[in-house]
Amino acid sequence: MEERVPVVNRVVGVLLVAVAIIAAGYALRHTASCFLLSFVIAYLLDPFVVMMERRGVRRTWGIILLYVGLTLFSVFFVTFLMPLLSIRWEGFLTGLPAYLQKAKNLALAWKMRILPPYAAEEWRWLFDSAAGQLDKLLAKLGSGVYETAAGLAFNLFTLVLAPILVFFMLWYKNEAKEGIVAWLPPARREVLITLGREVNRSIGGYLWGQFIVSAIVALFSTVALFVLGIDYPIFNGIFAGLASILPFIGVILATLPPLFFAYVQYQSGVMILKVIGVFAVIYFLEGYLVKPIVFKESMNLNPLVTIIVVMAFGELMGFWGIILAIPIAAAARIVIDHVRRGDFSRR
Repeated sequence: MEERVPVVNRVVGVLLVAVAIIAAGYALRHTASCFLLSFVIAYLLDPFVVMMERRGVRRTWGIILLYVGLTLFSVFFVTFLMPLLSIRWEGFLTGLPAYLQKAKNLALAWKMRILPPYAAEEWRWLFDSAAGQLDKLLAKLGSGVYETAAGLAFNLFTLVLAPILVFFMLWYKNEAKEGIVAWLPPARREVLITLGREVNRSIGGYLWGQFIVSAIVALFSTVALFVLGIDYPIFNGIFAGLASILPFIGVILATLPPLFFAYVQYQSGVMILKVIGVFAVIYFLEGYLVKPIVFKESMNLNPLVTIIVVMAFGELMGFWGIILAIPIAAAARIVIDHVRRGDFSRR
């Protein structure tokens, strides 16, 4: 019992430190966002540097070669893909107000169809209230898109600073690891190193796996919507790829924008069924084929806990909370498993 008390105190201490870090991150959310973006990119790029190190390339030259490759890709992206995306984005911003107005007109038409002239005054009030709420929602959606576009200009500073931070994170990785190991208590050093390796494999596997899954979902969704003739297939596909990050509810969120554009564009129930069928096939393949192949090791998290953790971290940290919620929960599960086995109490 006496040996377990210090362990509990340490766990409580770690939780308090985590809460303090989250609070500080919320207060400095723009700086934290830039740091987290750089950290995730460095985390994803480090395996390439390690692979070159195993082939006899010094880490310095490996980082330089990696940046040369990324520079060539950036030049290709800016030269060929950026103009295409810019044109599509401008068309999206220009055409969205017309779509919103058309959706409002369709809603009013449905009101006139469904509501008979002899309907009770309560029903008329209900439909009028629903129409008013729809106007507010459409206004928020329209303003939200333009606010997002303005926010992209603000985040250009992050895009400039992130590559510099990534470079130094890759450069000082080994020194940082050695410094952390040196601070570990000698009696628990091996256990903590083993714990760190397990957490590293879990987080690294999830980040790379989720990146691949999101890219595949975005590609499949874009191609499918382009074949169906739905407007703005690229942006709907990218949104579907990002929505796949959310467990369980991502498929619902990913389907809503294509359904909206499909109905406003065609006003056809058949087209609605086609969109639903396409996304059902895509997410069936994602859940039963792509993820089992990409995620070789399951995160082994309870579905209810996963949803609660994603919602809580999303509320606290926004986009990055959603991205990092599952890795943090998986790391916490690994730590709890070690505590239950009594690894920290062994001499």
